[in-house]
Amino acid sequence: MAKTTKAKATTKAKTTTKTTTKTKPTAKAASKAKTASKTASKAAGKPKPTSKAKPAATPPATPQSPFAKIAPGELQTLFDYVRYAVSRFAEANLAFAHGTTDPVSEAAFLVCDTLYLHPERFEEFAAARVTAAEGEQILEVIHRRVTTRLPAAYLVNKAYMLGLPFYVDERVIVPRSFIGELLGSHFDGEDGSLIGDPEAVESVLDLCTGSGCLAVLASQRFPNARIDAVDASPDALEVAAENIDIYELEDRVTLYQGDLFKPLGDTRYDLIISNPPYVDAQGMADLPEECRAEPELAFFGGEDGLDIVRRILAEAKQHLTPTGGLLCEIGRGRDNIDAAFPDLPLLWLDTEESEAEVFWIAAADLT
Repeated sequence: MAKTTKAKATTKAKTTTKTTTKTKPTAKAASKAKTASKTASKAAGKPKPTSKAKPAATPPATPQSPFAKIAPGELQTLFDYVRYAVSRFAEANLAFAHGTTDPVSEAAFLVCDTLYLHPERFEEFAAARVTAAEGEQILEVIHRRVTTRLPAAYLVNKAYMLGLPFYVDERVIVPRSFIGELLGSHFDGEDGSLIGDPEAVESVLDLCTGSGCLAVLASQRFPNARIDAVDASPDALEVAAENIDIYELEDRVTLYQGDLFKPLGDTRYDLIISNPPYVDAQGMADLPEECRAEPELAFFGGEDGLDIVRRILAEAKQHLTPTGGLLCEIGRGRDNIDAAFPDLPLLWLDTEESEAEVFWIAAADLT
């Protein structure tokens, strides 16, 4: 029977401070400009003019912004702009699934990024006043988020995992894996750790690496390991290479383009981590507009979402050392996994924000 274990408390970085209240405004801030029309009254008994005055030409209507015009001084502090953004996001019924899970945290992320602040510092600066030029930049990114419905990470080319910034654009899925947190909570060598000593790990494979963020996080958790990272998309690997360069890991992380294990030969690893495509057909049909801006290749896992996962489970043993193991994220596909592999002793791991979306299996338990 599959087991579930709760992750130990971690210091998982969020895109906003934990003190930010996750609430949705219920009222829409859509003020309408009032116009008043005046009609000229005729004085009784006065003679009519012999000629009519030519009416003034009416200028063509100027297209109005979907946002009400903000008068100078109406929005002053970071908190004011976050509140305003939350109202606009709720009004537009945006979806939040890209590192932020609600309109408040996404608004704080965009406001802070525009002001070159780490989002964890929002509370520290919440009451600080914003300059007029900064305010215009903030309103512009809010406007783009609402009108384009692109993920916020694409608008600012940045996403955070465990407090670390990563470069992202439309070539890769926006990183939001739970594996990063689990590397800290279950691979630390402490009681309950799934490995004995992080410093003893010599090799790690990141399958379906995307932006390369998990490879970077693995390099920090396992300081003595060489790390290989594979993706089928050449475009995604260009983004991964940029992040590898940002963190100066060229000597430790090697990128491979190809289909899962094929470019690796018979190389074996102490640990394989993977956040593969796992969305099933119904899930693809239900994706919000924001997610449809991301590469479909990074999402679709076949009719039941397990096409790639089945292959990983079938081939992983040939690429693991005898004491190694596989850590794999499958989203909400546990029921399908349990039905397809009833005899596999999968250990399901939870995080602060997920339940049974990632499993662990030791090499010795793979068939």
